Amino acid sequence: MRFTTVTAVAAVAVLSACTKANLLPETASASCRPHARQTFSNILPNATSVPRIATAARLGLWPRQGASVRVCGDVGAGFARCQAWLRTDVHGPIAPNTPGGYAPSDLQTAYGLTADSQTNGGGQIVAIVDAYDDPNVESDLNVYRSQYGLPACTVSNSCFTKQKYTSQTNAGWAEEESVDVDMVSAICPNCKVLLVEAASTNLADLTSAERYATTQADYVSNSWSSNEGTETYDGDYTDGCGAIVAATGDHGHNSTAQWPAILPSVVGVGGTSLTSVTPRAETAWLRAGSGCSKIYGKPSFQSGLNTGCSMRAQADVSADADPDTGVAVYDTFQRRGWLVFGGTSVATPIVASLFALAGYASANPAGNLYSHTSTLNDISSGSNGTCGAPLCVAGRGWDGPTGLGSPDGVGAF
Repeated sequence: MRFTTVTAVAAVAVLSACTKANLLPETASASCRPHARQTFSNILPNATSVPRIATAARLGLWPRQGASVRVCGDVGAGFARCQAWLRTDVHGPIAPNTPGGYAPSDLQTAYGLTADSQTNGGGQIVAIVDAYDDPNVESDLNVYRSQYGLPACTVSNSCFTKQKYTSQTNAGWAEEESVDVDMVSAICPNCKVLLVEAASTNLADLTSAERYATTQADYVSNSWSSNEGTETYDGDYTDGCGAIVAATGDHGHNSTAQWPAILPSVVGVGGTSLTSVTPRAETAWLRAGSGCSKIYGKPSFQSGLNTGCSMRAQADVSADADPDTGVAVYDTFQRRGWLVFGGTSVATPIVASLFALAGYASANPAGNLYSHTSTLNDISSGSNGTCGAPLCVAGRGWDGPTGLGSPDGVGAF
């Protein structure tokens, strides 16, 4: 199986074209314009390609089935849970110098992103909102990037920034943070990474972190969810000049929709099983979250669609999330070393990074997806529950587990 080589690129510390400093998170701007496309040729004309790097998929060792566990437990009302799943049977390389799981080149190949990942994203910032502090995240991130020939992303070169609101740590959330920063790196190696660590999993604390993220970045990833019902913070998840994305959860079809992914202002990210990269083969992941809102009306971008819901439905779009087809991640906070993760926690930062690659700042990012369905991979098989099509069964067009489908280049973003 052949895979396309990842080319090493370097990011330059450039402020995002859409200045955020004086923009309130709840303010939508009708005058938001596409960003100037930041390409590699603008930034570092004399780049050289990195050597071809072996991946587990290229060697025929991935994907494969195995046991997995959630890294964050269930929570009560007013709190959120991260959506990462850890493979418990894969730890360390599965071949010499070859971690298990999909590598950046695999994901880029599957989703038609190789050229854009090499050339786009310079100057764009992808913010990640998580809870608690991971003191190892910067060093772990750069082990991951070094393994796959990606340029260093550090505080000192202005590529990586961490804003933390606590020194308290949590093993599961530390793993979530490693998943998130590695997936941004995999899809948009030229992007700058802002990690915002909330003081706790309380929605008030996570929303404080979200407010900071939306003032600093145009693209914000939330790989966590809570049950719909708390409307207090809805206004903080509307970004007038970019995209906020959030995980739809890992319980399959939910009788209670997952917040903030269910908000009409947020792009809800479901999950797939990426069983082959070349050629790409994808089905709905059996745990990908879907559901109908009981609070938010059907948005205009879903009008005319049969979603099985009279109100807002999730998901909007999807990417690889199945632990059996999971991704390589480097983390040393607890288990120490190369691990494999799945969950809509994987898919969410992938999608956030796609918006950054496209470089389009929109006041209606979800609506933009629904206007460009021809540049998405329609997922037409698999299911996540017993409620039937389209809310639980993947089929032609929109469906609950995968939304409009998975990325096929950046055209929909």
